[in-house]
Amino acid sequence: MSNPTEIVLAELIRDYAQELPDAKILTFVSIAEDGGYEEETRTYPQLYQHGQTLARALRALGIGRADNVGLMMSNHPEFVETMVATSIIDAAFVPVDPRTRGAKLQYMLDFTECKGVICADYCVESILAVAADCAQLQWLIVVDSGLPLTAGQSAQLATHRYVDMLKTPGPDLPLGEFSLDDPMFLMFTSGTTGNPKAVINSHRKYMMMTQSPKVFGLTRADKYYTGLSLTHINAQGTLAGALGQAIPAVISRKFTKSRLWDICRRYGCTSLNLLGGMIPELYAVPEKPDDANNPVRHIQSSGMPPHIWQAFEKRFGVVLSEGYGATEGGAMRNPPGEGPVGSIGKPSFGWVAEILDENGNIAPPHVAGEICFRREDGSPIVVHYYKNPGASSDKVRDGWLHMGDIAHKDENGWFYFHHRVGGGVRRNGDFVNTTLVESVLMNSPLVADVFVYGVATGKNVAGEKTLVAAIVPADKVSFNEAALLTYCRAHLEKNDLPEIIQVLDEIPKTISEKPIEKACIELLTFRE
Repeated sequence: MSNPTEIVLAELIRDYAQELPDAKILTFVSIAEDGGYEEETRTYPQLYQHGQTLARALRALGIGRADNVGLMMSNHPEFVETMVATSIIDAAFVPVDPRTRGAKLQYMLDFTECKGVICADYCVESILAVAADCAQLQWLIVVDSGLPLTAGQSAQLATHRYVDMLKTPGPDLPLGEFSLDDPMFLMFTSGTTGNPKAVINSHRKYMMMTQSPKVFGLTRADKYYTGLSLTHINAQGTLAGALGQAIPAVISRKFTKSRLWDICRRYGCTSLNLLGGMIPELYAVPEKPDDANNPVRHIQSSGMPPHIWQAFEKRFGVVLSEGYGATEGGAMRNPPGEGPVGSIGKPSFGWVAEILDENGNIAPPHVAGEICFRREDGSPIVVHYYKNPGASSDKVRDGWLHMGDIAHKDENGWFYFHHRVGGGVRRNGDFVNTTLVESVLMNSPLVADVFVYGVATGKNVAGEKTLVAAIVPADKVSFNEAALLTYCRAHLEKNDLPEIIQVLDEIPKTISEKPIEKACIELLTFRE
C-alpha cells in the first residue's frame, strides 16, 4: 500500500483492490415500504472498475482536467464510484443536496460551470427546470432508482443512463499524473447569509482525512455507520476514514431517527457521527427497554446539548466524543472522560486556537469572542473559495483562520460554543442560551422536535429579538400550548421563556439535519 496521504483516491482504491479483493467495504442501506432492509454492497475492486469505466465515459463526454461535474443524489453507491472516476481524470465533483431546487440549484450549477450532472432519477425534473440558465450544462447521467424518464425529459439535455455508461469499453486510464493540490471537489457552505460559497478541497486535503480513525482508536475490527448525506463534509470524513483504513462502513440512503439503532444492531456498527439537529430528534424518540442494547461503543458528536449529554450516554450505552470543525479547516476535540461536559474541546493536533475580540486581541477566560485558529508550526493557512478571492482573503486575517462562531475558553483551555456570529438571541440585555431552552423542551413529553431562535419584531428594542420555540408536537391532535408554557415556567428562568410557540409538522433542516432559521421565520405568523 502506498502512503495514503501522497496518492489520490483512485490509487488508494486500486491498491486495496489488490490487497483486500473480497472485503465488502461499503454497505448502502435503505428502508423499504414494508419496513424491511434493502442493501447494496461494494468491494474495492468494484469501486475501482466502475470508477475506471465511468472515467472513460466522462472522457468521451469531454470531461478532463479542471472540469467540474455536478453530483446530485442521496447516498447511493454510484456517488462513491463517481468520486473515484473524477479522481482518475483530475476533474472535480460538485456535491449538491438532492433536495435543492430553483434559484439556488441554478446558482450552484452555473456558478461552478458544471458541464454535466450525475444524478438520481428523482433529481432530473429539478435540474431540467433550471438547465436553460446554466450556460455550461450539456448532459445528464441518470442513476435509476425506479422513476421512468419521459421522452420530453430526455430531449431537453443529452441524457445517458448510468448503467449504460458502465459498459464503456477501453483500457484502464493511468493514475496520479497530476498534482495532489489540484481540486478534488467543491463543497458549498450553507449560504445562510446570501449565496453559498464553494470551498475548494484538494486531493491532498481529502487524503489527509483518511487518517482520522487513528485519532479515535478505530481499527478494522470496527464498523462505521452514517446517515448523513455524502454531500456534507462530515459524511465525507466518515467515508474517507473507512476507505483509507479499510474499516467497513454502513451508509443509510437518508438519515432515519426511528431505525438508526436497528440498523446499527443488524450490521454490528460500532462507531457513528451525530450532528446537532440529529441529536434532539433521536433523544425525543420514546424510550425503549433495549435502547442501550446496541453494538455502538463510540459516538463522535457535534452540538450535543450539555443538559442531556450524560443522560444520552446512559440511555443508549455509548461514550461521546464531542468535536468541532468546519469545511475550511480548524478542529477541536473533547475526548471521552477528559474534558468537561458541554465543552467542544481543545484544538486538535497541529492547531492553536484562541478567542479573539472584535479588535483581534485574545480575550481572557470566560469572555466571549470569535473562535480563531492558526497552525502550531506557523505555516500559513490558505482557504480557497471558488471564484471568490475576496472571501478567501477575509477568512484568514493576520495569520488567523476566522470561524465566524462565538465561544469562550475557560481557565484550563477548554472551549465552549455559544452561537454563530449574528445568530445570538439577545433579550433584556443578556444573551439567551437557546441550547439550554431546547434541552428543556426536548425533555417534555409534549415535544417530538424543537428549534429555538429569535426574530425581530416591532416591540423589540434595537439589537434584541423575540424568543421563538418552533416545535413538532409528539401528538398534534392533543397538543396543548398552555400546558407546554406551564412546563417551561417550571423549568426555565423568566428570561429564557419562549414568547412564541410555533407549531410545525416538521422543522425545515439542511442535509446535515441543521434547522434552517430563515425557513422557520418565513413560516412564522404572530400578532405583535
